[in-house]
Amino acid sequence: MNTQLNRIIIASLVVLVLASVFLGVQGGGSTKPKDTSISEVAALVAETKVQQVVVDGDEVVATLESQERLRAFKEAGVGLHEYGITPDKVSIEVRDPSRGALWGSLASILLPFLLVGLIFWLVVRQAQAGNMRALSFGKSQARLFAGKKRITFDDVAGAREAKQELVEVVDFLKHPGKYRAIGAEIPKGVLLVGAPGVGKTLLAKAVAGEASVPFFSISASEFVEMFVGVGASRVRDLFAKAKRNAPAVIFIDELDAIGRQRGAGLGGGHDEREQTLNQILVEMDGFETDARVIVMAATNRPDVLDPALLRPGRFDRRVTMELPDRTERLEILALHAQKKQLSKDVHFDHVAAATPGASGADLKNIINEAAILAARENRKQVAQRDLNHAIEKVLIGPARQSKLMNQHEKLVTAYHEVGHALVGHFLPNTDPIHKISLVSRGSALGYTWSLPEEDRRIITKSKFQDEIAQLLGGREAEKLIFKETSTGAENDLKKATKIARDMVRVYGMSEKLGPIQYGHREETVFLGREIHDEKAYSEATAEQLDAEVRAIIVAAEMKARQVLRTHRPVLERVTKQLLATETIEREEFSALVRPRRRPTPAKHPAKRRAARTRA
Repeated sequence: MNTQLNRIIIASLVVLVLASVFLGVQGGGSTKPKDTSISEVAALVAETKVQQVVVDGDEVVATLESQERLRAFKEAGVGLHEYGITPDKVSIEVRDPSRGALWGSLASILLPFLLVGLIFWLVVRQAQAGNMRALSFGKSQARLFAGKKRITFDDVAGAREAKQELVEVVDFLKHPGKYRAIGAEIPKGVLLVGAPGVGKTLLAKAVAGEASVPFFSISASEFVEMFVGVGASRVRDLFAKAKRNAPAVIFIDELDAIGRQRGAGLGGGHDEREQTLNQILVEMDGFETDARVIVMAATNRPDVLDPALLRPGRFDRRVTMELPDRTERLEILALHAQKKQLSKDVHFDHVAAATPGASGADLKNIINEAAILAARENRKQVAQRDLNHAIEKVLIGPARQSKLMNQHEKLVTAYHEVGHALVGHFLPNTDPIHKISLVSRGSALGYTWSLPEEDRRIITKSKFQDEIAQLLGGREAEKLIFKETSTGAENDLKKATKIARDMVRVYGMSEKLGPIQYGHREETVFLGREIHDEKAYSEATAEQLDAEVRAIIVAAEMKARQVLRTHRPVLERVTKQLLATETIEREEFSALVRPRRRPTPAKHPAKRRAARTRA
């Protein structure tokens, strides 16, 4: 509609401009006449060289036989016959001078008014549109999912405990009467807590789908704008819409964007975010008892939320969604593979075992990447090798075939990766080696991939120590073979130092410092909360902490060095094979590091009998 109106306006402007141009040239010919004197025109008439004379007031235009046009001006009140120009000598045409003057006057008067009026109308129209936008600026931007494709708990694989927690919410939305009859109140707010990609948003949609109620979805950042008061207005509008459509579910994603603790940020106490948070608190606490509106929110930082949000009567129920275990990963893979064409050699149990710590979003991405790889090779089914490549691409990084190493870099990288693998293999508290590769992925020139045999919930001190030793195994292999180290151990040192610091500061695993926690885990400062944190220990204690971290690293370094010196022949053998094939799988690695048994010499029968007699 607006596009059509704009076209009409543009066409009107074009017509007005063309009309003004036409009126400006009205009465003119195809060429501009040449100015001359009236006596010259009279002389040409006498010589019969003039075809026609046109008189328009005091203007005389003569058209010659050669089609040339001349223009002259006679004196006012003097007729042409006084100049010798008579009808018997030339054709004379007299035009009404008032006709052109009338049109010219009308054009000069009306056109400016029309143009000014049109411009004024456009300005008023834009102002009205701006007012409408201003009036709708405080309206909620929430998207309503009602009557669309329903998502139920069957569409959410895994998350068994989380779904059980939300069954009561669904039952309340379906049958509120039985709860009111016994005097029970359903939680008004449900906070979904979990890492990114575990399915918090999907589970919230499933609650609305199971209860068959409208679902209002909005990101917390959409409440806040540059204008003061807009966020609070949008909150009021959202809750008003939900009440009109009750029973309904409101879902606020990334709640920590506006729900962080007041006074914890760097801004003042009257900023727009805090006003929005205050309005949410008021709306949630001011629900009517029969409103039947459930507020659900998702966050991966519950520690920064304002305590007023978490008190009973607001977000009084917290549902923690953890990363899926092996069984749940198998369910998620099967769910996302329902519409994929799979080969008979596909075994999702292998994929589930190879993806510890992967979220539901990661697993979905693995299935999709495998399908893309199969389609790229013009195959109609996804094979197991596609899934294996997709796992490495998603969890480690895409392969960089174009990043070629020279021979020395390749040799250093090979010893480095085999050093990781051997230290991890011969230490008792590390995960089995799954793969060693010299193929560059992500930012790494090569990688050693270890996989746990089962999902682990707790980690012991001895496992931490062996993991640090494995991380330093690559650096120690370089020192052992080349008598120097390289920059390839940068990421290993970073990880090892972080583990050692957490052992001392967070988990109390230092014998000298005892079971005391010194500060928080090393995480990114969140919106100024940690900026004002003070150290709860002295400088002397800080020096002891650094000394303990250093002692853990040095002990792990010596452990890795001892393993590599003891098994140097194995290091050489595995490295040679890795340079030849660039990739060593788990079975091949186990065969390479397995001790080669020497043939046992046969004993003399008499000695064997004597041994049995002594026994």
